[in-house]
Amino acid sequence: MIDRLIAHLDMDAFYASVELLRYPELRGQAVVIGGGSRHQPEEATDPATGAIVRRFTRLRDYAGRGVITTATYEARALGAHSAMALMKAARLCPDAVLLPTDFDAYRRYSRRFKAAVKAIAPQVEDHGIDEIYIDLTDVGLAHGAAAADETTAAAAERAHRVAQAIKDAVRSGTGLSCSIGITPNKLLSKIASELDKPDGLTILTAADVPSRVWPLPARKINGIGPKTATRLEAFGIATIGELAHADPVWLVEHFGASRGAWMHQASHGRDDRPVVTYSEPVTISRETTFERDLSVQRDRDMLSEIFTDLCEGLAEDLQRKGYVGRTIGLKLRYDNFKTVTRDRTIPQPTQDAKTIRRAATECLKRVPLERRIRLLGVRISGLCRPEEAAAFAARVVAEPPAEPTPSLFDHDL
Repeated sequence: MIDRLIAHLDMDAFYASVELLRYPELRGQAVVIGGGSRHQPEEATDPATGAIVRRFTRLRDYAGRGVITTATYEARALGAHSAMALMKAARLCPDAVLLPTDFDAYRRYSRRFKAAVKAIAPQVEDHGIDEIYIDLTDVGLAHGAAAADETTAAAAERAHRVAQAIKDAVRSGTGLSCSIGITPNKLLSKIASELDKPDGLTILTAADVPSRVWPLPARKINGIGPKTATRLEAFGIATIGELAHADPVWLVEHFGASRGAWMHQASHGRDDRPVVTYSEPVTISRETTFERDLSVQRDRDMLSEIFTDLCEGLAEDLQRKGYVGRTIGLKLRYDNFKTVTRDRTIPQPTQDAKTIRRAATECLKRVPLERRIRLLGVRISGLCRPEEAAAFAARVVAEPPAEPTPSLFDHDL
């Protein structure tokens, strides 16, 4: 008898896998993603064959303070991993290929794989660019059958069949592989999807928790971060099983009533959270961290171009998702890591790039620009649907004609 069948689908080394579609000659090699545009491969034509020959940047040649976005499994085997400094990775695997990030491409492939999944199992909770939760409880059932009447073996067979169909659809629609974990809840499915990567398909029941889950490090529970894991280790608790056998009262005493109770439940594989198929976004944003700190005086043109690209990308996100917004925000992080934000609410909701850029430029006038800048971002909140905005506009006095949009970081700011 089963209650729910919840799947967690995680794309395998997503960004790197997208890049390997573009550069298939790199398959089987150590590749890290995280460089800037200057690390774009150089292309030349072989005079003898007429074939395109690419020259790739090697990690040994990198200089800067960037970090790895993701890496192929071959690079991971050499010690490179997400969020590692590229300079440190260069010491571990100097011959690894370095590629620039291309988030527009990753978003396109993200939309493709999610559409492929929804064609089979529509109850999907979006959980980021490369992972989703899927409610499979009633997917693939024979006409008139009920999941509650299935045996555990029959449910497992159905889950395997549906999951394989999803994996095949994702590969057909994107050329990429994914790993799927299926269990009675989201917490266990998140863990299960990582057990047999890459290209894994793992099905666990509550009875499998002691043998498959308890031996894992406590940090494998989504929600137990490095600091909590370190505290647990100081108390002699390193694995999920050791956490499961800890006294619940002791956990509450040391980690608080809410968190201590949750840790006890999670270590036993209990999780009642539903798959949430839809939620209105609160804000939409675009930001980028520079490979080197940019100076307002020396890099004005570059900053202006980047800022325009961010505003146009934000407008495209709004248009694609079907939203307009009223509160435009600016985010700056200086070379001393201090972060400042400013917001401006405009009279009428918008999804227009020029309007967004104009409002963000007004925000820029309210921040000091003496220090070099390491991160620049724009965001928009106060979101609503265009039809709601139309009704709102009818009640608002028309906005006066817009002044020409000034260039970002103009001297008169």
